[in-house]
Amino acid sequence: MKTRFSIYVMALLLSGCATTANNKSVINIQTPLSANDVIKNATADEWQVVDPQNILKITLPTGSAYIALNPQLAPKHTQHIKTLAQEGFYKNTRVYRFVEGFVAQGGDSSGKKEIKTANKTVPAEFYLPTSQPLKITELKGDGYAPVTGFLNGFAVAQNQTQTQTWQVHCNGVFAMARGNDINSASTEFFVTIGQGPRYLDKNITVFGRVLKGMEHFNRLQRLPTEGLAFNPITNIEVLADVKTDATTFKVMKTNSASFKQLINARKSRTEPWFVQSYNYVDVCGMPIPTKRVI
Repeated sequence: MKTRFSIYVMALLLSGCATTANNKSVINIQTPLSANDVIKNATADEWQVVDPQNILKITLPTGSAYIALNPQLAPKHTQHIKTLAQEGFYKNTRVYRFVEGFVAQGGDSSGKKEIKTANKTVPAEFYLPTSQPLKITELKGDGYAPVTGFLNGFAVAQNQTQTQTWQVHCNGVFAMARGNDINSASTEFFVTIGQGPRYLDKNITVFGRVLKGMEHFNRLQRLPTEGLAFNPITNIEVLADVKTDATTFKVMKTNSASFKQLINARKSRTEPWFVQSYNYVDVCGMPIPTKRVI
C-alpha cells in the first residue's frame, strides 16, 4: 500500500512538469500577465462603444474634453445637463472656481443667465435605490463604503445589502454642484482634478467621468489675468449632436473576464520595476481602460 501511494504522489508531481529536449524536467508555471498585457489581449467583445448620446463635449481654451454621462445611476441629472447643453446654455460661460488638487467648477456663477427649456433645478440622485441587490464587479469595501467595485464603466460603491449604488469621487469625475438644499443643483458642475474626495460620496450627485481631455482642465488658469477672458467655455454639447465630430470611444466592459483579470494584475504588480506588491487596489486606483477609436 505504501509503495502504491509513493507511485501516486510521484505521478502527481510529474504531471505538473514539462520535459525539455535533453529529458530534463522543469515545472511549468505560467507567468502572470501585466496590466498592459491584459489590456492588449482583451478580445473585441470585451469592449463596448460609449453611446455618443451620453457624451458631453466641453470646448475649453486648450482643447476639448469628453465626458461620459451615467444615466443608469443618475437619469435626471443626465437628462438635465443634456437639455441645458442642447439649448445652448453653456455658450460663453466659464470655469471660474478652483480648489487646487481638488476641483475645477464651471457654469453660470452669477445665477442670472436665462434657462430656456430645462428645469431650474434637479432633485438629488445621491444613489440608485433598488429592491434587489444590484450585481457589480466587486472589490473589497473601504472606510467609505462596505462594498466597492465597478458598474457599466464607472467606479461605484454600495451599502451592505447592495440595494443602494452610487458613483464614487475619483479623479476626473463629473458632478453637479449644489447649495445646502440637497435639491438645489442647477447649472454649475465640477470635475475633480486631484485625489478623489471620497467624503463627498452620497452628498453630491456624481454622474459621469472624463473619457479624454483631463489635461485641458489641468491647464486652466487659476487666477484671472487683466484684459483676458478667464477660462471661457466656448460650448458644451451632446456629442451626438455635433455633426463635425465623429469621435468614438470604447471602454473595457467592467463585467468582462479581462477586466477581472486586470484587477488582479493591478493588485499584484509583476512588472520588473516593482520590488513590493500589496495584493490590493482601491476603487479609485483601478483605471478603467478607455480608447478613442476614431
